[in-house]
Amino acid sequence: MTIRRGFTLIELLVVIAIIAVLVALILPAVQSAREAARRTQCRNHLRQIGIAIHNYADVHNRLPPSSTFSLRESWSVHGRILPYLEQTAAYSRIRLEIEWHDPINLATGVQKLNIPVYHCPSDPNSDQLYDAGEGEGFVQTVNYGFNYGSWFVYDPVTNSGGDGMFHPNASLTLDSAKDGLSQTLCASEVKCFQSYFRNTADPGPEIPPSPAYLAQFAGGASFELGPSLNDNGGHNEWCEGTVHDSGFTTVFTPNTVVDYEHSDGRHYDIDYTSRYEGTSLFQRTYAAVTSRSYHTGSVTVLLMDGSVRPVTNSIDRFLWRSLGTRSGSEVVGEF
Repeated sequence: MTIRRGFTLIELLVVIAIIAVLVALILPAVQSAREAARRTQCRNHLRQIGIAIHNYADVHNRLPPSSTFSLRESWSVHGRILPYLEQTAAYSRIRLEIEWHDPINLATGVQKLNIPVYHCPSDPNSDQLYDAGEGEGFVQTVNYGFNYGSWFVYDPVTNSGGDGMFHPNASLTLDSAKDGLSQTLCASEVKCFQSYFRNTADPGPEIPPSPAYLAQFAGGASFELGPSLNDNGGHNEWCEGTVHDSGFTTVFTPNTVVDYEHSDGRHYDIDYTSRYEGTSLFQRTYAAVTSRSYHTGSVTVLLMDGSVRPVTNSIDRFLWRSLGTRSGSEVVGEF
């Protein structure tokens, strides 16, 4: 008679422990490999955007404006470069000279179009549609913002813009990057569903010295923040040309936490826009819209020469701002 011997409890526990150790060793490597693949995909998205920007400039002899408006604002840079991202069919259905949420444009459904090149695969919320509410409906988010400069964005009285490469009604060219194409930012990563507030008293031309400086402007502001994902309205409308939706500024270095304690007792990592572009004929727009990423320790940026590279969180603030200006004559060097 054959006696069958099973595992003892101790042997079973040893086997489980060995499996747990192997999983603990293998899982970080798998996660690291996945994140490396996502970083590569993110860089490729920015390269495609860079090629589209250069193709637009070749055809139009200028760079796309962040938007155009007198009393109404029109489409973002993202909307203007659609034909150069193999989205000619979508582009042919919209009218750039009117607001993206004009009923004529909304009827096309293009605002809900998922354009993969505008999404970073590391952002867990990038596949969520933003509910912009009555009159706008659901809109796709965006993870790449264009360089609006260091703080000042636009003055509707003089029709002048900031020191970046994009602003409303701009007619800049590649030659406008006097600091050099390889030394000037074109675009960078941003997080969708970003908390922010806007439409405050004029903060003045002085660049905020610290994140805490912005809290003083919260009184009477319009808030786009809250505990639910959809409460947070920044970088949620890829077709909107405002800085809080399709841009960034270099007030703070990448991934700086701009802590703000709201009246609900919660703390938010916020962006700030003094005046929603296109909503005033006399108030200037200043903005602290920070480049942020879900890639650990850095953001991925696109330079005006079309090259793509990571920039670490520890980059010097002066150097970061120098990269954001198109003609500041700063010596950037290696970064």
